[in-house]
Amino acid sequence: MVIFEQKNMKIKFEDIRPDSDSSFRILLTPRLHNTFLWHYHPEYELVYIEGANGTRHIGDHISRYEGSDLVFIGPNVPHLNFDYGVQTEHHKVVAQLKADFLGKDFFQAPEMKDVRNLFEQAREGVSFFGETKKEIGARLKVLTTHHHFRQLLELLDIFQTLAESRETQALGAKPLQNEHKFADQQRLQRIYHFVEQHYRDRINMEEVIALSNLSNAAFCRYFKRMTGMTFTTFLSQYRINQAKRLLLQHCNVSEACFESGFENLSHFNKTFKKITGENPKDFRRRHLQQVY
Repeated sequence: MVIFEQKNMKIKFEDIRPDSDSSFRILLTPRLHNTFLWHYHPEYELVYIEGANGTRHIGDHISRYEGSDLVFIGPNVPHLNFDYGVQTEHHKVVAQLKADFLGKDFFQAPEMKDVRNLFEQAREGVSFFGETKKEIGARLKVLTTHHHFRQLLELLDIFQTLAESRETQALGAKPLQNEHKFADQQRLQRIYHFVEQHYRDRINMEEVIALSNLSNAAFCRYFKRMTGMTFTTFLSQYRINQAKRLLLQHCNVSEACFESGFENLSHFNKTFKKITGENPKDFRRRHLQQVY
């Protein structure tokens, strides 16, 4: 059994730079299976992994993949490295690129309509299966054998193939940031940071409201407008997401309960099932059964 010692739940920003003489970056089999890397970046990311059974954790979406996986993720969508916990010999290819990696107007060309739509779908994550996954996986594995110009042409053709595929599943993962005005974003970031620092503690609503410089009623309206939920619901979901990650890191249910800010197991189990549809024990068993 492998014990994963990474306990920092803070989301990490990944600074991505293109390969030399290239407008994008290709990574072949980066070995991160013993690292719990919950991160985000402003680039799009196309990931293919094979020879592994693992956990696909993108935003709020958590599911298992078996044998292989092919996923396209949009900017600023938090995600866990796809090989976390994988103990088998596996291969992984990651392509990372900015939205304007070929210039601001390139994807506005009429010929790029389908690919442009694909990139829109990727903003909340999209996975591919069947023959599409098999074909694109094979093409990605040999992408680095091409010269830079051929790499670019092949990558564009891969995107066109993905855009035409019907073997897709929308993941519904939300990006980290939204398009509200700057002052509202700054206020929300202060609240998020406070929750990130104090979710393990008993949180006083008066402290949270004070961070917003709003009245009680105005804060409730503001938070609901910005997030689509009440602060209480947000805090519960945040704590459950922390509990999920702890369970994926081989913590037991009791440890996950108290480390994520819940004060008793009964309330934790009830909230976990309400949000995820299953109890934490079943969640842990289902997602870790392939790790050993």
